[in-house]
Amino acid sequence: MIANMTEDQLLVLVIKYIREAKRHSLQELLDELHPYDVAIIYRSLPVKHHHKFLTFLNPDQIADLIEELETEYQVEILQKLGVEESSKVMDLMENDELADLLNELSVERIQEFLDVMKKEDSIKIRSLMSYPAETAGGLMTNEFIWIHANQTVRQAVDKLKEYASFSENIYYLYVINEAKKLVGVVSYRDLLIADLNEVIEDIMFTRTVAVKVTDDQEQVANIIERYDFIAVPVVDDEDTLLGIITVDDALDVVIREANEDIEKLSASGNIDFSTKAWTASIRRLPWLILLLLIGLVSGSIMNYFEATLAQVVALVFFMPMIAGMTGNTGTQSLAVVVRGISQNTIDKKVVTNLILREFRVSLIIGVTCGSLITLIAFLWIGDPSLGMVVGVSLFCTLIIGTLAGTIIPLILHRFGVDPAVASGPLITTLNDIFSLLIYFGIATAFLTNLT
Repeated sequence: MIANMTEDQLLVLVIKYIREAKRHSLQELLDELHPYDVAIIYRSLPVKHHHKFLTFLNPDQIADLIEELETEYQVEILQKLGVEESSKVMDLMENDELADLLNELSVERIQEFLDVMKKEDSIKIRSLMSYPAETAGGLMTNEFIWIHANQTVRQAVDKLKEYASFSENIYYLYVINEAKKLVGVVSYRDLLIADLNEVIEDIMFTRTVAVKVTDDQEQVANIIERYDFIAVPVVDDEDTLLGIITVDDALDVVIREANEDIEKLSASGNIDFSTKAWTASIRRLPWLILLLLIGLVSGSIMNYFEATLAQVVALVFFMPMIAGMTGNTGTQSLAVVVRGISQNTIDKKVVTNLILREFRVSLIIGVTCGSLITLIAFLWIGDPSLGMVVGVSLFCTLIIGTLAGTIIPLILHRFGVDPAVASGPLITTLNDIFSLLIYFGIATAFLTNLT
């Protein structure tokens, strides 16, 4: 019955159980739902029912719920539960999720929660909170299973059974030496097919792939994607094993970074459906005002070539096309470069090959589109000279636009600036200026041949 219910029907039923104080019925309903679905219900519930709903849940359910919610709801739940009840829930949460949540609170509140937690957990959480948020250290969990190389498969399996419920990942067991340095890894599959009396040293992989605790989270996500890992170990400069990062956390990074790049590429700022109009306006205006000022240059160019326009009015017909095509090809190249920078190591050879490749692309596009618009302009206006001016102008501007969309983000990356800030609107505006200069410059040079 529950499987066929819509979200709205589930919400109505939950509200009914809350109002009628049917704790057992609500528990039976929630037991059939994934924590993600419970989170959807919590977001949709009227605020007045939030506290009562929480009182019907056990600590395990609240811990699962918190991990599926956004920060504002997480903080709200902690406030409604109070420090004592929250501490019981926190003891059940994954350490990395808890560290992220506490980092959103004030120093005083953080201290309150850490003081009432188990001492061992408190130490682990403090350790995770000491790393910058967008590094491997800020992303990792220190709940994992490790073993020694001289242990047998039987001992490893026994330890796996004992600590499985405390570890975020049981698919890999990490092998360390007496100094806690990472020396190998054994998969769950390897343990299943190995003889129980075999020694771990004989079946482990010694050529381990690990990330440094200071590595950027994007690098971590790329490594997990490249090697198809379910988890990757995190080590310090001495190869001491500090934690692991699981694939679900890496996926969150990929989605978050992609959203950030899209925001930067569109110069729209950090805006979502819930952002208020005033806040959204403030985040968009700086870029728009800058682009407005830059755009005035286009007007100045047209004013400078006023005499050319007055003599050949037909040039106006093709201005939007020239500017639009140049901006579009520049934005396409920008997207290719920004995506490539996030996925590849950039060196001199890569940059050279990329620029040469994009130049060849621009030649092919320029010849194709230039020839086509030359024919169209001739058939439309009936002037072969005008068709040639428009075609040559488009050919040149497409090359300039493509190279601008390629080189500008590479230059920004070279100087340590996020290339995504070379946003689509900025590239488009700059290419408008380039295209008008080229278009009217060529037209003026061939003015005597135009009718």
